[in-house]
Amino acid sequence: MGRLFGTDGARGVANTELTCELAMNIGRAAAMVLTEQSDKKPVVIIGKDTRLSSDMLEGAIIAGLCSVGADVITLGVVPTPAVALLVKKYSADAGIMISASHNPYEFNGIKIFSSTGFKLPDILENEIEEIVLDNAKLYNIVCEDKLGKVTVSETGLNDYINHVIGTVPEKPQGLKVAFDCSNGSASRTAEAIFSGLGVECHMMNSNPDGVNINKNCGSTHIEALAEYVKENKLDCGIAFDGDADRCLAVDENGELIDGDFIIAMCALDLKERGMLKNNTAVGTILTNMGFNKFCEKNQIDFEATKVGDRYVLESMVKNGYSIGGEQSGHVIFLDYCTTGDGQTTAAQILSLIKRKNVKLSEAAKVMQRYPQVMVNVKISPEGKKKLDCDSDIQAKISEVKNQLDGHGRIIVRESGTEPLVRVMLEGTDYDEIKKLADETAKVVENKLGAKS
Repeated sequence: MGRLFGTDGARGVANTELTCELAMNIGRAAAMVLTEQSDKKPVVIIGKDTRLSSDMLEGAIIAGLCSVGADVITLGVVPTPAVALLVKKYSADAGIMISASHNPYEFNGIKIFSSTGFKLPDILENEIEEIVLDNAKLYNIVCEDKLGKVTVSETGLNDYINHVIGTVPEKPQGLKVAFDCSNGSASRTAEAIFSGLGVECHMMNSNPDGVNINKNCGSTHIEALAEYVKENKLDCGIAFDGDADRCLAVDENGELIDGDFIIAMCALDLKERGMLKNNTAVGTILTNMGFNKFCEKNQIDFEATKVGDRYVLESMVKNGYSIGGEQSGHVIFLDYCTTGDGQTTAAQILSLIKRKNVKLSEAAKVMQRYPQVMVNVKISPEGKKKLDCDSDIQAKISEVKNQLDGHGRIIVRESGTEPLVRVMLEGTDYDEIKKLADETAKVVENKLGAKS
């Protein structure tokens, strides 16, 4: 993980950590790195989510791009996967999404896609960092008629909406579904997509005001959606995050269907239709142990990567797999998308239960979840990067591993998007793993925690 870019782009509090100057220079450096082998005028597309700071950062990035001679096409408020799709469709040299995903509104971020629609590999992000932070190269500032110009896309939103509608083998006509848009990017697209698929849409949190994105709503706060589905006797509910690159679901009883269950249901469906490439589903080291059992039972191979949808995607591309993702709801259908796409995922779920004529709760029975506990510990700036070398923390982790040997596991890792250490335990006995998780988190807090 680099100095600017985490597992999901550059991210920080807008106008203090992620400043206009930094955003402008990231735009400049990205244009230089991604077009240094090209002799034509570069074109970059830009999308954003609904945060108050997105307009400000968009202006800064546009200024940076135009100052090095890149033309810009603005998409306005769109989901992150729309940028990934349209950068290739519009033959652009790069795509930039301004979003901090599931984080509160005061945060923002910059995600960069190459001309192929994939997130940048580490080596290119490192080059951008070296230009921005180390002055490894001078910015190619241009003048006069070489300056870039800005145009507004009139077709981007509809191109993306039509693409998602076109991914389903059968429209889920007549299903009654609640959609929590998290007051984010899905507010612009979800109703058009799912009404276009014949779904009776009940829209929630689809009125963004710049500061209510992810606020007690969306995929990180799913309780209200669950209650709404039960109270209104709907078929299910879908919750997106701020930039709609992931989704979670609740069944007709209000029970959570997380990313592991979604991947299991869809992988088995793909296998039954002869579309599960190389008979493999991809997850991460945090994928629930129940998913491994599901794969064994259904003779599906499972590959676990490092945490982060970029690493899931790298494995999928390298090995020719068709589905992968994370428990958090980042699910990638590589036949349709080059990144996680919450609305495409939701479309596949709804099409599946319609085709099979089953309730979502029934479809989710393909997998059983092992009890899992996750404790987040906020760490100090001084505590960053010290997790692996702290002897007391490592000793506690080893102690817990020995205690769980054969019936559980522990993973302790630093978040790639937030100043947190995540302590995750799984096992057959919830009370045991909860106690061990709290004990481990206390050791981490004592050694690396932020002081109040």
